This record gives sequence, C-alpha cells and structure tokens, in this order.
Amino acid sequence: MFDIFANYGGQLWSGFGYTLLSSLYALIGSLVVGTIFALFEISPNKVLRVIGHIYVEIFRNIPLLVIAMIFYIVVPQYIAKIDGFTAGTIGLTIYTSAFIAETVRAGIEGVPVGQMEAARSNGMSYGQSMIHIIMPQAIKIVVPPLGNQFINLVKNSSVLAFLAGFDLMYQGNVIASTTFRTTDTYFAVGLLYLIITLPMSYGMRYLEKKWSAERSED
Repeated sequence: MFDIFANYGGQLWSGFGYTLLSSLYALIGSLVVGTIFALFEISPNKVLRVIGHIYVEIFRNIPLLVIAMIFYIVVPQYIAKIDGFTAGTIGLTIYTSAFIAETVRAGIEGVPVGQMEAARSNGMSYGQSMIHIIMPQAIKIVVPPLGNQFINLVKNSSVLAFLAGFDLMYQGNVIASTTFRTTDTYFAVGLLYLIITLPMSYGMRYLEKKWSAERSED
C-alpha cells in the first residue's frame, strides 16, 4: 500500500483535495438549505409547511446518484453547462439537506413548547424567538445526528467518481485500473477518507460531551 502512495501520491492527494473541497461546499450548503426547509416545516404558514414537507420527501427518497446524474446530464443539456465536480457537489448538497432538514426539525421540536410561549409573551416576534431562544437550544440537541450526517456526506462524496469529478474515489479507480493493484489502492483510498472522517467524529463527540455537561450544570 505504501508504494502506492510513493508512486501515485500526487494523484491521490489531488483527489483528496477535491473530496475535501466538495465535502466542505456541500456541508455548508446542506446545513443552510436544510435549516431553511426545517424552519419551513414547522412554520405557522401552511404554504411554507407544505413546501418544506414536499422538498424533504422528494429528495430524501431519491437516490443520491440519480440526483447527481440529473445535474450532470439533464441540466447541461437544457439549462447551463456544469462540470462533474459542480454537478456532484450540488447533488450532494440537495440530497444531504433533506436529511439535515429532518434532523434540525426534530431538534427544534425537542425544545419545550413553553420556551417559545415565554419568548412571545415577552414581546419577541416569531422570528426573534426562533433565532435567539429556540435555535441555540436546538443546535445543542442535534449535534450528534448532525455529526453522523456530515460523516455520511463525506463518504457519499464518492458519487463524484461517476461524474468525472476528480475526487479521491475517481483517482483510486484510475490507479486501480492502471496498476491492477485494487486491494492496495482501495486500502490507500480508505485511509485517506479516514483522515477526513475520524477528526469529524471525535470533534462531534467532544461537542456533545461539552454541551451535555453544560446542560447538566444548568
């Protein structure tokens, strides 16, 4: 395995960079989009609730590869030209945001109803109550499941390999087909994925323990 790094390290690290970049873009995008649609789902406005529910149900139940292929094949054909990296990242963002929306929604609903009622009775608007009172508490509740979603996002970024996205899995496939050393190549690829996912896992555990301790003190 180590001679794979020695001979093809540049190629692997290039793929690592693309994977990291796609994951970062999709992480930020899916968190923003997912939070917005989570707020839609619990909005007092019936139209927004329906929109949020439809979005989540559609994209949560369509395979990631199908969504990515739509952006890779259909969108360039009828709307605008985009490359495999962009198509895969957009697909990954949309797919993950549907799961994040459900996670955030559950976290918001986990905050006692009395918190919102108390905020409104003190003169806060619905939006102010949500931003200043509910969301800070909900975020602490949803850290563990959000961490799992973010780790799944990194692993799911391998979908870029099907779209010529030049990610880590794509480079691994190229190396394996060139050298015929599939075992060593994919062990090397797996190790590089661990470099991304393990720190995320331990970071989320740290935050979970820290905030659990703070809640216990309160």
